[in-house]
Amino acid sequence: MSHNFSELRLAGRMLLPVVQGGMGVGVSAKRLAGAVAREGGVGTIASVDLRHLHEDLLAESKHAKDQAALDALNLSALDREIRAANASAAGRGLIAVNVMKAVDAHAAYVRQACESGAGAIVMGAGLPLDLPEMAAGYPNIALIPILSEARGIGIVIKRWMKKGRLPDAIVIEHPKHAGGHLGAAKISDISDAKFCFKRVLDETFELFQSLGLKREAIPLIVAGGVNSHEKVKTYLDDYGASAVQVGTAFAVTREGDAHDNFKAVLAGARPEDIGEFMSVAGLPARGVLTPFLKNYLKREEKLQAAARADPARCTQGLNCLAVCGLRDGLSKAGQFCIDLKLAAAFRGEVSKGLFFRGAEPLPFGSAIRSAKELIDYLLTGRMPADLEPA
Repeated sequence: MSHNFSELRLAGRMLLPVVQGGMGVGVSAKRLAGAVAREGGVGTIASVDLRHLHEDLLAESKHAKDQAALDALNLSALDREIRAANASAAGRGLIAVNVMKAVDAHAAYVRQACESGAGAIVMGAGLPLDLPEMAAGYPNIALIPILSEARGIGIVIKRWMKKGRLPDAIVIEHPKHAGGHLGAAKISDISDAKFCFKRVLDETFELFQSLGLKREAIPLIVAGGVNSHEKVKTYLDDYGASAVQVGTAFAVTREGDAHDNFKAVLAGARPEDIGEFMSVAGLPARGVLTPFLKNYLKREEKLQAAARADPARCTQGLNCLAVCGLRDGLSKAGQFCIDLKLAAAFRGEVSKGLFFRGAEPLPFGSAIRSAKELIDYLLTGRMPADLEPA
């Protein structure tokens, strides 16, 4: 693909400067990640609870007797997805695996991703201070933390430098625009100026200089609200970023792994249909105000007042999160099973699902197009001919 941007250097490869964000449960798996990598970009598999893509593993999970058995099934699913995505990519691009620090079994997911042939591990939803230890023995796998402001970037880089390792890249995610779990302490912080891309990039380059690092030592990838070629040009040419990460716009492509109903909900959402709420992980989150979420928010205060710590309230029996508002009785966090609701969204169950989504309009509106067309538009500005304004 002909474009005017510098390529992204990552894991010994020269890649298109477009990273597809990790989206679970099952939204970004082998099909989407493989398609993006096949075009020369970074395709990302979201590691959490991929059993939902495999009927045999779902069937086995009904008979799982303990947490270890459930974890083993999820690791088996992750292994299958990585190997299939690499086969689909046919040696092009790079397959990354997104692992949430907030997931209790995150270290096991990292090890499985390394063993199964992932080219990169991307970790967010918490400071990944010990990611180098988790990936020990796999020096060629790129390690990429997701952070939102310069202070956190400084903490991670300085801690990793003491271990003799630098991040291979850093994703800088803006809480005001991104979908899913957001990198802010509370909802009121989402618009804080400290998250502005220009400010974070400038402060990070100053940090590099103070640590004796070259400006290009660690590629910086901006994420959140990237929905046009003009924004890509601004972030890469004017602000100095090395690449962009895009989530929702890839989720609604033809290759997206979720149900077509899922894509229709995300693509058809208007600004007034999108809202912020506190997830069960205790982090602000953003999603579509579906019937489930609207009803939940009406009852949230009452549910939070009745919060109590009780492992039996884990309706999936997964104990998937290290900290869970529902299971652990955290009154300020969400009081629902996030795995149950995300799995329903993956299946396209509009009335029951939790549909994470970014805040911005999509490049092609409500049209469902290919990953190739999306990448081409982001890098060149060429809109598909049939979508050009009359």
